[in-house]
Amino acid sequence: MTPGERAETRIADLGISDPRDIDVDAIAYDARMLVEYEALEGCEAMLVGVGDRAIATIRPSGVRGRERFSVGHELGHWEMHRGKSFACRADDPDRNLISDKPREKEADEYSAHLLMPSVFFGASVKDLGRPGFRELEGLSNDYETSLLATAIRLADIDTLPVVVACYSAQSLKWSKPAKHVPRRWGLRSQLDEDSFAHGLLTAGTRITSARKQPCEVWFENDDAESYEVTEECIPGKAGEVLVLLYLSSQMLNARFDPNVGVRRFNDRGSYVKRR
Repeated sequence: MTPGERAETRIADLGISDPRDIDVDAIAYDARMLVEYEALEGCEAMLVGVGDRAIATIRPSGVRGRERFSVGHELGHWEMHRGKSFACRADDPDRNLISDKPREKEADEYSAHLLMPSVFFGASVKDLGRPGFRELEGLSNDYETSLLATAIRLADIDTLPVVVACYSAQSLKWSKPAKHVPRRWGLRSQLDEDSFAHGLLTAGTRITSARKQPCEVWFENDDAESYEVTEECIPGKAGEVLVLLYLSSQMLNARFDPNVGVRRFNDRGSYVKRR
């Protein structure tokens, strides 16, 4: 059973039928994990367990969505990694996207599915069509999650051809494509000057809704000039921009591209070519 399946099984076992009833502190208490909120240095959350009981200490952040994600993250550790102690930077899920720590990624997955179960979240997204950041902000209010966690969960449920990404002025920080988006599409390692995200990050120029862009602005593929995407962006953490890209249906049916960055693709997947 995957971490997400374990989290959603717990929601089902508790008979929760409305996302507004997901009281993460009460769910943790039912799992014999007491949640306390205290100042911490060097981490957002800490878990200590003895026998069948645990205490999760969460650093107050003033943003309930981030605190809830931390509680869910620590509950994931308690459910899956019992017998170990953790000091986590777990208030938002982007930190572990590029991490080489599998237990942290598993705890993030558990938390995302606990707070935004597929049975509820998938239906909410379906009602919205192709949600932009404004609609995702509404979902984050409904589910009491951060906007960042909500955007990443949008890609994770894999019902739309979406890529969520974060850039700094220097480089791509991380990306989260929906699973059915072909791996042949390789994001540029740096922002193109023609992207709306570049204008937002360097000049503060903000667009109010998603707009079409030539695919080559965002993807380095040889045939990118033949396609279009829609782009929307908002300010992220200091010096960063959060990007929402929707791919066209034609891009989903494109043949594999053997020349994408340092990676090479064949009918078995992708690999890094040896020099």
